[in-house]
Amino acid sequence: MIFRLDERLLFPAPQLAEEDGLLAIGGDLSPARLLLAYQNGIFPWYSDDTPILWYSPHQRFVLYPQRLKISRSMRQVLRSGKFSVTFDTAFEDVIQACSTVYREDQDGTWITNDMITAYTGLHRLGHAHSVEVWEHNELVGGLYGVQVGRVFCGESMFSKTSNASKAALIALCQTNRYDLIDCQVYTAHLESLGAEMISREEYMEALF
Repeated sequence: MIFRLDERLLFPAPQLAEEDGLLAIGGDLSPARLLLAYQNGIFPWYSDDTPILWYSPHQRFVLYPQRLKISRSMRQVLRSGKFSVTFDTAFEDVIQACSTVYREDQDGTWITNDMITAYTGLHRLGHAHSVEVWEHNELVGGLYGVQVGRVFCGESMFSKTSNASKAALIALCQTNRYDLIDCQVYTAHLESLGAEMISREEYMEALF
């Protein structure tokens, strides 16, 4: 059963999600609703031609920073000084870049204009954060997401040059601010860095 949200600030129990993780439809992207969603292991994922869809997958693809795998070649890239990394200095540029980057596994983007506005608002309130990777003063990679306690709920990442998004994720792991990085859905790229599947129950325990 898929629940339809109204103006009330509440969500159904995440355990009631469909097999594909779809839990609810509708509502809005207000800061209060977004924060409530992330605090309960729920996130929005939709496109311009659909209403807001809210998901809580039965399994979560996550990365424990202490289990991060950095290849020898990547260590050489990091030591070379090719990239410089900053935090929260160009959030809007990062989310805009994430919204326009080409991805082979999807048609168009799920980062709508409304989502850009909503997450930028969360950033201004101190709840959403970005990592920026620079090469010769050009923004070449980065990622952004929402912080819930010691969990970083990653939303998207981009790379304009080889290894830039990896450098962003490695830098995030090495801040020691997080016990868990939520990658949401499986990708081979993140698996190579040590990401793994855990149950919803394990994920919810990490949030509290």
